[in-house]
Amino acid sequence: MPPSVESLAATGLSRRSFFRFAAGASALATTPFLSESHLAFAAIPDFADPNIGIHIDANENPMGPCDAARQAIANIIPRGGRYLFPLDDVPAQTFAKQQGLDPEFVVSFAGSSEPLHYTVLAFTGKDKPLVTADPGYEAPIWAAKAAGAPVIKVPLADPKGAATHDIKAMLAASPNPGVLYICNPNNPTGTVTPREQIEYAVHNAPKDTVLLIDEAYIHFCDQPSSLQYVKEGRNVIVLRTFSKIYGMAGLRMGFAIGRPDLLKKIARFYGLNALPITAVAAANASLADSSLVPTRKKLIGDTRTETIAWLKSKGYSTTPSVSNCFMLDVGRPGKEVQAALAAKQMFVGRIWPAWPNSLRITVGTPDEMMAFRKAFSEVMSGATAGLKPAPLPGRLAAYPYTHLS
Repeated sequence: MPPSVESLAATGLSRRSFFRFAAGASALATTPFLSESHLAFAAIPDFADPNIGIHIDANENPMGPCDAARQAIANIIPRGGRYLFPLDDVPAQTFAKQQGLDPEFVVSFAGSSEPLHYTVLAFTGKDKPLVTADPGYEAPIWAAKAAGAPVIKVPLADPKGAATHDIKAMLAASPNPGVLYICNPNNPTGTVTPREQIEYAVHNAPKDTVLLIDEAYIHFCDQPSSLQYVKEGRNVIVLRTFSKIYGMAGLRMGFAIGRPDLLKKIARFYGLNALPITAVAAANASLADSSLVPTRKKLIGDTRTETIAWLKSKGYSTTPSVSNCFMLDVGRPGKEVQAALAAKQMFVGRIWPAWPNSLRITVGTPDEMMAFRKAFSEVMSGATAGLKPAPLPGRLAAYPYTHLS
Protein backbone atom coordinates (compact mmCIF):
# COMPACT_ATOMS: atom_id res chain seq x y z
CA MET A 1 0.00 0.00 0.00
CA PRO A 2 1.52 3.36 -0.97
CA PRO A 3 2.29 5.81 1.82
CA SER A 4 -0.21 8.55 2.45
CA VAL A 5 0.53 12.11 1.42
CA GLU A 6 0.42 13.09 5.10
CA SER A 7 3.14 10.61 6.07
CA LEU A 8 5.37 11.56 3.17
CA ALA A 9 5.00 15.26 3.94
CA ALA A 10 6.77 14.77 7.24
CA THR A 11 10.10 14.17 5.51
CA GLY A 12 12.25 15.61 2.77
CA LEU A 13 12.92 18.91 1.14
CA SER A 14 10.64 21.92 1.45
CA ARG A 15 9.55 23.30 -1.90
CA ARG A 16 9.35 26.74 -0.35
CA SER A 17 12.96 26.55 0.86
CA PHE A 18 14.11 26.52 -2.76
CA PHE A 19 12.25 29.56 -3.95
CA ARG A 20 12.00 33.01 -2.41
CA PHE A 21 10.92 36.28 -3.84
CA ALA A 22 13.97 38.19 -5.01
CA ALA A 23 14.46 41.88 -5.55
CA GLY A 24 13.02 42.90 -8.88
CA ALA A 25 10.81 39.85 -9.32
CA SER A 26 7.69 42.00 -9.27
CA ALA A 27 8.87 43.71 -12.44
CA LEU A 28 7.94 40.57 -14.33
CA ALA A 29 4.41 40.42 -12.99
CA THR A 30 2.94 41.30 -16.37
CA THR A 31 5.01 38.81 -18.39
CA PRO A 32 2.68 37.15 -20.94
CA PHE A 33 3.19 33.50 -19.98
CA LEU A 34 1.53 31.32 -22.58
CA SER A 35 0.82 27.60 -22.30
CA GLU A 36 -0.62 24.92 -24.55
CA SER A 37 -4.14 25.68 -23.33
CA HIS A 38 -3.84 29.39 -24.24
CA LEU A 39 -2.38 28.67 -27.66
CA ALA A 40 -4.90 25.96 -28.49
CA PHE A 41 -7.85 28.07 -27.38
CA ALA A 42 -6.66 31.07 -29.34
CA ALA A 43 -6.32 28.99 -32.51
CA ILE A 44 -9.89 27.71 -32.51
CA PRO A 45 -11.53 29.32 -35.58
CA ASP A 46 -14.65 30.23 -33.64
CA PHE A 47 -15.47 30.29 -29.95
CA ALA A 48 -16.38 26.78 -28.95
CA ASP A 49 -18.25 25.48 -25.92
CA PRO A 50 -15.92 22.79 -24.54
CA ASN A 51 -18.99 20.66 -23.86
CA ILE A 52 -20.06 20.71 -27.50
CA GLY A 53 -18.30 18.96 -30.33
CA ILE A 54 -15.07 16.97 -30.38
CA HIS A 55 -11.87 18.65 -29.22
CA ILE A 56 -8.65 17.10 -30.48
CA ASP A 57 -6.79 20.39 -30.53
CA ALA A 58 -4.86 20.79 -27.27
CA ASN A 59 -2.96 17.51 -26.74
CA GLU A 60 -5.23 16.72 -23.81
CA ASN A 61 -5.98 13.21 -22.59
CA PRO A 62 -9.75 12.65 -22.75
CA MET A 63 -9.51 9.78 -20.25
CA GLY A 64 -8.85 12.23 -17.44
CA PRO A 65 -7.29 11.20 -14.13
CA CYS A 66 -7.08 7.51 -13.28
CA ASP A 67 -9.51 5.99 -10.78
CA ALA A 68 -7.01 6.13 -7.93
CA ALA A 69 -6.38 9.82 -8.61
CA ARG A 70 -10.09 10.56 -8.67
CA GLN A 71 -10.53 8.84 -5.32
CA ALA A 72 -7.59 10.75 -3.87
CA ILE A 73 -9.18 14.01 -5.05
CA ALA A 74 -12.49 13.09 -3.43
CA ASN A 75 -10.74 12.18 -0.18
CA ILE A 76 -8.86 15.45 0.12
CA ILE A 77 -11.67 17.83 -0.93
CA PRO A 78 -12.99 18.21 2.66
CA ARG A 79 -9.59 19.70 3.55
CA GLY A 80 -9.82 22.24 0.72
CA GLY A 81 -10.24 25.11 3.16
CA ARG A 82 -6.58 24.79 4.17
CA TYR A 83 -3.43 25.72 2.27
CA LEU A 84 -1.64 22.49 3.35
CA PHE A 85 1.79 23.75 2.29
CA PRO A 86 3.63 20.64 3.62
CA LEU A 87 1.90 18.49 1.01
CA ASP A 88 3.38 20.47 -1.90
CA ASP A 89 6.61 18.47 -1.84
CA VAL A 90 5.01 15.03 -1.71
CA PRO A 91 4.77 14.24 -5.46
CA ALA A 92 8.35 15.39 -6.00
CA GLN A 93 9.53 13.13 -3.17
CA THR A 94 7.64 10.19 -4.63
CA PHE A 95 9.00 10.84 -8.12
CA ALA A 96 12.57 11.28 -6.87
CA LYS A 97 12.45 7.96 -5.03
CA GLN A 98 11.05 6.17 -8.09
CA GLN A 99 13.73 7.62 -10.38
CA GLY A 100 16.69 7.27 -8.04
CA LEU A 101 17.15 11.02 -7.73
CA ASP A 102 18.12 13.13 -4.75
CA PRO A 103 14.92 14.95 -3.65
CA GLU A 104 16.77 18.27 -3.94
CA PHE A 105 16.90 17.74 -7.71
CA VAL A 106 13.09 17.74 -8.12
CA VAL A 107 10.70 20.63 -7.54
CA SER A 108 6.92 20.56 -8.01
CA PHE A 109 5.02 23.20 -9.96
CA ALA A 110 1.46 23.76 -11.07
CA GLY A 111 2.17 22.12 -14.44
CA SER A 112 5.39 22.34 -16.44
CA SER A 113 4.64 25.69 -18.07
CA GLU A 114 5.91 27.66 -15.06
CA PRO A 115 9.40 26.10 -14.91
CA LEU A 116 9.63 26.28 -18.69
CA HIS A 117 9.07 30.02 -18.64
CA TYR A 118 11.21 30.60 -15.55
CA THR A 119 14.16 28.70 -17.01
CA VAL A 120 14.10 30.76 -20.20
CA LEU A 121 13.76 33.99 -18.23
CA ALA A 122 16.65 33.06 -15.97
CA PHE A 123 19.17 31.88 -18.53
CA THR A 124 18.54 33.96 -21.67
CA GLY A 125 19.14 37.65 -22.34
CA LYS A 126 20.04 40.13 -25.03
CA ASP A 127 23.38 38.38 -25.65
CA LYS A 128 22.19 34.86 -24.80
CA PRO A 129 19.52 33.72 -27.26
CA LEU A 130 16.98 30.96 -27.08
CA VAL A 131 17.54 28.27 -29.71
CA THR A 132 14.48 26.18 -30.53
CA ALA A 133 13.18 23.86 -33.24
CA ASP A 134 10.77 24.93 -35.97
CA PRO A 135 8.06 23.78 -35.87
CA GLY A 136 8.22 23.34 -32.13
CA TYR A 137 6.35 24.29 -28.99
CA GLU A 138 6.03 28.07 -28.99
CA ALA A 139 5.74 28.90 -25.29
CA PRO A 140 9.51 29.36 -24.71
CA ILE A 141 9.53 32.00 -27.43
CA TRP A 142 7.28 34.26 -25.38
CA ALA A 143 9.46 33.94 -22.31
CA ALA A 144 12.54 34.78 -24.38
CA LYS A 145 10.86 37.87 -25.75
CA ALA A 146 9.97 38.94 -22.22
CA ALA A 147 13.63 38.50 -21.29
CA GLY A 148 14.71 40.62 -24.25
CA ALA A 149 16.50 37.63 -25.73
CA PRO A 150 16.85 36.85 -29.44
CA VAL A 151 15.00 33.76 -30.66
CA ILE A 152 16.67 31.48 -33.18
CA LYS A 153 14.42 28.95 -34.87
CA VAL A 154 16.13 25.98 -36.49
CA PRO A 155 14.14 23.89 -38.99
CA LEU A 156 13.63 20.24 -38.14
CA ALA A 157 15.95 17.81 -39.89
CA ASP A 158 14.39 15.66 -42.63
CA PRO A 159 10.99 17.42 -42.45
CA LYS A 160 9.39 15.02 -44.92
CA GLY A 161 10.74 12.04 -43.05
CA ALA A 162 11.87 11.62 -39.45
CA ALA A 163 11.32 15.33 -38.62
CA THR A 164 13.75 15.30 -35.69
CA HIS A 165 15.60 18.12 -33.98
CA ASP A 166 18.63 19.14 -36.05
CA ILE A 167 20.96 19.13 -33.06
CA LYS A 168 24.15 20.06 -34.92
CA ALA A 169 22.40 22.97 -36.64
CA MET A 170 20.95 24.11 -33.32
CA LEU A 171 24.41 24.09 -31.74
CA ALA A 172 25.84 25.99 -34.70
CA ALA A 173 23.09 28.62 -34.62
CA SER A 174 24.73 30.69 -31.89
CA PRO A 175 28.14 30.74 -30.21
CA ASN A 176 26.57 31.52 -26.84
CA PRO A 177 22.96 30.36 -26.50
CA GLY A 178 21.39 30.84 -23.09
CA VAL A 179 18.93 27.98 -23.52
CA LEU A 180 18.74 25.17 -26.05
CA TYR A 181 15.14 23.97 -25.92
CA ILE A 182 14.45 20.36 -26.94
CA CYS A 183 10.89 19.05 -26.71
CA ASN A 184 11.25 15.29 -27.02
CA PRO A 185 8.97 13.87 -28.33
CA ASN A 186 8.35 17.10 -30.16
CA ASN A 187 5.19 19.16 -30.01
CA PRO A 188 3.58 19.46 -32.62
CA THR A 189 5.09 16.69 -34.75
CA GLY A 190 5.07 13.91 -32.17
CA THR A 191 8.45 12.80 -33.50
CA VAL A 192 11.34 11.71 -31.32
CA THR A 193 14.98 12.76 -31.58
CA PRO A 194 17.26 9.73 -31.02
CA ARG A 195 19.18 9.34 -27.80
CA GLU A 196 22.56 9.70 -29.51
CA GLN A 197 21.56 13.15 -30.77
CA ILE A 198 20.51 14.27 -27.30
CA GLU A 199 23.79 12.87 -26.01
CA TYR A 200 25.65 14.92 -28.63
CA ALA A 201 23.88 18.08 -27.46
CA VAL A 202 24.73 17.39 -23.82
CA HIS A 203 28.42 16.90 -24.57
CA ASN A 204 28.85 19.65 -27.15
CA ALA A 205 26.77 22.58 -25.94
CA PRO A 206 28.74 25.61 -24.67
CA LYS A 207 29.56 25.26 -20.99
CA ASP A 208 27.17 28.02 -19.87
CA THR A 209 24.24 26.87 -22.03
CA VAL A 210 21.33 25.20 -20.29
CA LEU A 211 19.67 22.34 -22.15
CA LEU A 212 15.98 22.52 -21.37
CA ILE A 213 14.62 19.09 -22.26
CA ASP A 214 10.83 19.01 -22.22
CA GLU A 215 9.58 15.48 -21.61
CA ALA A 216 5.87 16.26 -21.50
CA TYR A 217 5.25 13.41 -23.95
CA ILE A 218 7.99 10.96 -22.92
CA HIS A 219 5.55 8.36 -21.57
CA PHE A 220 4.02 7.75 -25.00
CA CYS A 221 7.26 6.47 -26.55
CA ASP A 222 10.15 4.08 -25.92
CA GLN A 223 12.81 6.81 -25.91
CA PRO A 224 15.07 6.71 -22.82
CA SER A 225 14.55 9.68 -20.53
CA SER A 226 17.16 12.42 -20.19
CA LEU A 227 17.02 12.21 -16.40
CA GLN A 228 20.35 10.39 -16.53
CA TYR A 229 22.04 13.65 -17.53
CA VAL A 230 20.66 15.31 -14.41
CA LYS A 231 22.07 12.50 -12.30
CA GLU A 232 25.44 13.08 -13.98
CA GLY A 233 25.33 16.75 -12.94
CA ARG A 234 25.08 18.13 -16.47
CA ASN A 235 23.74 21.56 -17.43
CA VAL A 236 20.32 20.05 -18.03
CA ILE A 237 16.86 20.81 -16.73
CA VAL A 238 14.21 18.22 -17.54
CA LEU A 239 10.52 19.07 -17.47
CA ARG A 240 7.74 16.61 -16.68
CA THR A 241 3.99 17.16 -16.56
CA PHE A 242 0.88 15.31 -15.45
CA SER A 243 -1.17 17.03 -18.16
CA LYS A 244 -0.68 14.38 -20.85
CA ILE A 245 -0.63 10.65 -20.16
CA TYR A 246 -1.85 11.18 -16.58
CA GLY A 247 -4.90 13.13 -17.82
CA MET A 248 -4.51 16.04 -15.39
CA ALA A 249 -4.30 19.07 -17.71
CA GLY A 250 -7.00 20.88 -15.77
CA LEU A 251 -5.58 20.01 -12.37
CA ARG A 252 -2.04 21.37 -12.98
CA MET A 253 0.97 19.47 -11.72
CA GLY A 254 4.49 19.12 -13.06
CA PHE A 255 8.17 18.96 -12.15
CA ALA A 256 11.45 20.66 -12.92
CA ILE A 257 14.37 18.28 -12.48
CA GLY A 258 17.91 19.61 -12.38
CA ARG A 259 20.93 20.39 -10.26
CA PRO A 260 19.96 22.44 -7.20
CA ASP A 261 22.18 25.33 -8.29
CA LEU A 262 20.31 25.56 -11.61
CA LEU A 263 16.95 25.42 -9.86
CA LYS A 264 18.00 28.13 -7.44
CA LYS A 265 18.83 30.43 -10.35
CA ILE A 266 15.18 30.42 -11.39
CA ALA A 267 14.08 31.16 -7.81
CA ARG A 268 13.82 34.90 -8.37
CA PHE A 269 11.05 34.34 -10.92
CA TYR A 270 9.09 31.99 -8.69
CA GLY A 271 6.22 32.86 -6.35
CA LEU A 272 5.15 31.12 -3.18
CA ASN A 273 1.59 30.14 -4.03
CA ALA A 274 0.46 26.81 -2.67
CA LEU A 275 -0.17 24.04 -5.16
CA PRO A 276 -3.77 22.85 -5.60
CA ILE A 277 -4.20 20.12 -2.99
CA THR A 278 -6.38 18.15 -5.40
CA ALA A 279 -3.51 18.09 -7.92
CA VAL A 280 -1.02 17.07 -5.24
CA ALA A 281 -3.20 14.16 -4.11
CA ALA A 282 -4.00 13.08 -7.68
CA ALA A 283 -0.37 13.22 -8.78
CA ASN A 284 0.84 11.10 -5.92
CA ALA A 285 -1.90 8.51 -6.52
CA SER A 286 -1.07 8.47 -10.23
CA LEU A 287 2.60 7.82 -9.57
CA ALA A 288 1.63 4.89 -7.36
CA ASP A 289 -0.51 3.30 -10.12
CA SER A 290 2.01 1.11 -11.93
CA SER A 291 -0.47 0.09 -14.64
CA LEU A 292 -1.44 3.61 -15.68
CA VAL A 293 1.41 4.47 -18.07
CA PRO A 294 1.67 1.16 -19.97
CA THR A 295 -2.09 0.80 -20.31
CA ARG A 296 -2.64 4.31 -21.64
CA LYS A 297 0.48 4.21 -23.77
CA LYS A 298 -0.86 1.15 -25.60
CA LEU A 299 -4.39 2.47 -26.01
CA ILE A 300 -3.28 5.86 -27.34
CA GLY A 301 -0.55 4.28 -29.44
CA ASP A 302 -2.95 1.81 -31.05
CA THR A 303 -5.44 4.59 -31.79
CA ARG A 304 -2.71 6.80 -33.27
CA THR A 305 -1.40 3.96 -35.45
CA GLU A 306 -4.87 3.13 -36.77
CA THR A 307 -5.68 6.76 -37.51
CA ILE A 308 -2.40 7.42 -39.33
CA ALA A 309 -2.77 4.19 -41.32
CA TRP A 310 -6.25 5.27 -42.42
CA LEU A 311 -5.02 8.73 -43.45
CA LYS A 312 -2.17 7.22 -45.44
CA SER A 313 -4.61 4.87 -47.17
CA LYS A 314 -6.46 7.98 -48.33
CA GLY A 315 -3.29 9.51 -49.74
CA TYR A 316 -2.40 11.91 -46.91
CA SER A 317 1.00 12.16 -45.26
CA THR A 318 1.68 12.58 -41.56
CA THR A 319 4.72 12.87 -39.34
CA PRO A 320 5.95 9.53 -37.92
CA SER A 321 4.62 10.30 -34.47
CA VAL A 322 5.30 8.27 -31.33
CA SER A 323 3.26 10.64 -29.17
CA ASN A 324 -0.37 11.66 -28.67
CA CYS A 325 -0.31 14.11 -31.57
CA PHE A 326 0.89 14.27 -35.16
CA MET A 327 1.05 16.71 -38.02
CA LEU A 328 -1.21 16.07 -40.99
CA ASP A 329 -0.40 17.57 -44.39
CA VAL A 330 -3.74 18.46 -45.98
CA GLY A 331 -2.22 19.73 -49.25
CA ARG A 332 -3.90 23.11 -49.06
CA PRO A 333 -3.98 26.04 -46.60
CA GLY A 334 -4.46 24.41 -43.22
CA LYS A 335 -6.55 27.25 -41.84
CA GLU A 336 -9.24 26.56 -44.45
CA VAL A 337 -9.49 22.92 -43.44
CA GLN A 338 -9.38 23.81 -39.76
CA ALA A 339 -12.29 26.22 -40.23
CA ALA A 340 -14.30 23.68 -42.26
CA LEU A 341 -13.82 21.05 -39.56
CA ALA A 342 -14.82 23.53 -36.87
CA ALA A 343 -18.04 24.18 -38.76
CA LYS A 344 -18.77 20.49 -38.13
CA GLN A 345 -17.94 20.87 -34.43
CA MET A 346 -14.64 19.03 -34.96
CA PHE A 347 -11.87 21.11 -33.44
CA VAL A 348 -8.31 20.25 -34.44
CA GLY A 349 -4.98 21.82 -33.58
CA ARG A 350 -3.39 24.97 -34.84
CA ILE A 351 -1.12 25.70 -37.80
CA TRP A 352 2.60 26.50 -37.51
CA PRO A 353 3.85 29.19 -39.93
CA ALA A 354 6.73 26.94 -41.02
CA TRP A 355 4.24 24.29 -42.22
CA PRO A 356 1.16 26.24 -43.39
CA ASN A 357 -0.50 23.22 -45.04
CA SER A 358 -0.34 21.03 -41.95
CA LEU A 359 -2.65 20.64 -38.98
CA ARG A 360 -1.77 19.22 -35.59
CA ILE A 361 -4.12 16.42 -34.66
CA THR A 362 -4.40 15.25 -31.05
CA VAL A 363 -5.13 11.56 -30.57
CA GLY A 364 -8.50 11.31 -28.86
CA THR A 365 -10.53 8.28 -27.91
CA PRO A 366 -11.16 5.60 -30.56
CA ASP A 367 -14.71 6.92 -31.00
CA GLU A 368 -13.48 10.50 -31.36
CA MET A 369 -10.96 9.48 -33.99
CA MET A 370 -13.62 7.60 -35.95
CA ALA A 371 -15.72 10.79 -35.87
CA PHE A 372 -12.66 12.71 -37.05
CA ARG A 373 -12.29 10.38 -40.03
CA LYS A 374 -15.88 11.00 -41.05
CA ALA A 375 -15.67 14.78 -40.68
CA PHE A 376 -12.29 14.94 -42.40
CA SER A 377 -13.55 12.87 -45.37
CA GLU A 378 -16.54 15.16 -45.77
CA VAL A 379 -14.43 18.30 -45.60
CA MET A 380 -11.77 17.11 -48.01
CA SER A 381 -14.34 15.98 -50.55
CA GLY A 382 -16.07 19.38 -50.44
CA ALA A 383 -15.04 22.99 -50.86
CA THR A 384 -13.06 24.76 -48.15
CA ALA A 385 -12.13 27.91 -50.03
CA GLY A 386 -13.39 31.05 -48.36
CA LEU A 387 -13.81 29.50 -44.93
CA LYS A 388 -11.81 31.72 -42.62
CA PRO A 389 -11.33 31.86 -38.85
CA ALA A 390 -13.77 34.05 -36.97
CA PRO A 391 -12.41 36.77 -34.64
CA LEU A 392 -11.03 35.55 -31.34
CA PRO A 393 -13.19 35.83 -28.20
CA GLY A 394 -12.88 39.21 -26.57
CA ARG A 395 -10.70 38.20 -23.64
CA LEU A 396 -8.19 36.56 -25.97
CA ALA A 397 -8.14 39.19 -28.68
CA ALA A 398 -5.95 41.42 -26.52
CA TYR A 399 -3.10 38.93 -26.62
CA PRO A 400 -0.85 38.41 -29.65
CA TYR A 401 -1.12 34.62 -29.44
CA THR A 402 -1.24 34.01 -33.15
CA HIS A 403 1.76 36.14 -34.15
CA LEU A 404 4.49 33.58 -33.53
CA SER A 405 6.40 33.65 -36.78
